[in-house]
Amino acid sequence: MTLQDLKDNNLILLECISGSKAYGLDIATSDTDYKGVFILPEHSFLGLDYIPQVSDENNDIVFYELKRFIELLYLNNPNILELLNTPADKVIYKHPLMDLIQAEDFLSKKCKDTFAGYAQTQIKKARGLNKKISNPIDKEKKSILDFCYIIQGQGSISLHQWLKKNNISQEECGLINIPHMRDIYALFYHPNKLNIYNGIIKNEFSLDVQLSSIPKEENPIATLSFNKDGYIKYCKDYKNYWSWVEKRNEARYENTVSHGKNYDSKNMMHTFRLLDMAVEILRDHSVNVHRKNRAELLDIRNGEFEYDELLIKAEEKIKIINQIYSSCTLPEKPKKEKAEKVLIEIRKRWYDLNK
Repeated sequence: MTLQDLKDNNLILLECISGSKAYGLDIATSDTDYKGVFILPEHSFLGLDYIPQVSDENNDIVFYELKRFIELLYLNNPNILELLNTPADKVIYKHPLMDLIQAEDFLSKKCKDTFAGYAQTQIKKARGLNKKISNPIDKEKKSILDFCYIIQGQGSISLHQWLKKNNISQEECGLINIPHMRDIYALFYHPNKLNIYNGIIKNEFSLDVQLSSIPKEENPIATLSFNKDGYIKYCKDYKNYWSWVEKRNEARYENTVSHGKNYDSKNMMHTFRLLDMAVEILRDHSVNVHRKNRAELLDIRNGEFEYDELLIKAEEKIKIINQIYSSCTLPEKPKKEKAEKVLIEIRKRWYDLNK
């Protein structure tokens, strides 16, 4: 089923402009996002063709089937509570049956976790993103050799330096374990015994050093230390970093780089929006989608604040949320009976009207 199918078959119950334009946080380059609710024809709902969601390929347009909408509403999902409380001037179409769903029947203390909890998750992501931007990893991947050192006097030098200094290639060397010493190896080399050792690594894709069979009468010329833990961490960081590069939104990344504060400012703006909404829900028992503090939030998006400053401000808001939560009179969670009742009522009425 496609979005056009929903419209052609008059299955839409609610259609709204969502995202930044609903929040009042749009700028000249903002896209127009749409969210809504639809209802499946009776035969599809009762049969094997239940479809919980219909969206376009970029998720700029998302419509939830009535059951899925009520399920998420019952879970106090922020996107769904915002959709239900969309400002009137952003509602494109609303079927009268949608008036049976009252926001106050679904608000609960769970909003602390779904709004503020999600915001805290984004703050943690912001920390990780800040690290990625501030510490880029070269595309050319390092090998085990870059994490090997030769013990020299009271210190050490890199294996690369040692090989260059002694005009030796790693392929000409041989290693054996030194008993009771983790990741420490005796290194062997003899100019008159070429191609008898296995080398330090097999190739650039090796995951560990390789050992050779060394006659007992031979003496090592050096002791090699392999920082295996450092190499494993580097491989993990490398994979995560370049996976992030491939998947990142380039427009948002360029915006992040342009203001020079090394955090995803758009994401941080929405983090503060969620924290503010959590305060209002727990304190005032209302969901205010349109934000009155547009200027402050856009300053965050524009990179007007330092990263550490925003983290402090976020922690202060979280403390306020915890204080309000302790005396909040909202129920612990929505009443499942009410959720089921309104779901069944709307579906029955719709199917009766469309027989």
